[in-house]
Amino acid sequence: MTAIPPLTPYLFVSDAAAAIEFYKKAFGAVQEGEVHIMPGTNKIMHARLLINGALIMMADEFPQGGAKSETPDALGGSPIMLALQLEDVQPFWDKAVAAGATVTMPLADQFWGERYGQMTDPFGHKWSMSQTLKVLSDEEMRRAAETMLEEKGTLMGTPEAA
Repeated sequence: MTAIPPLTPYLFVSDAAAAIEFYKKAFGAVQEGEVHIMPGTNKIMHARLLINGALIMMADEFPQGGAKSETPDALGGSPIMLALQLEDVQPFWDKAVAAGATVTMPLADQFWGERYGQMTDPFGHKWSMSQTLKVLSDEEMRRAAETMLEEKGTLMGTPEAA
């Protein structure tokens, strides 16, 4: 079993069994270790998955004492994005979309030297996927950002941006 890294995302979902199957299909997740079920229920209280070599943990939500649900779906979304850095992003992206992820920013070559896109999984968690195409110097990055903003007419610090 993989050692737990210093920082590991722990996802709460409304249907952990379905989420595990989605992550396997969409992201090639590998279940690691036992899935622990809450006694007397079919709810998952703990599961570990490896996605692209990274560990994530997850569980069904267990609101207690009338507490409000805190899954991304219940909260209307999540301010957190899980970022996947890949050697070859396109097949990974295509697999996730085919499995049911919703594209929120199409996969495309970006000014900062990455092929990058964003999606939301069926459980409300946001994901970004990227592949490094070119490593830019600070100066190249500044020029590329300025060019992109000028093309859009939104150069920061200009009256159009105010």
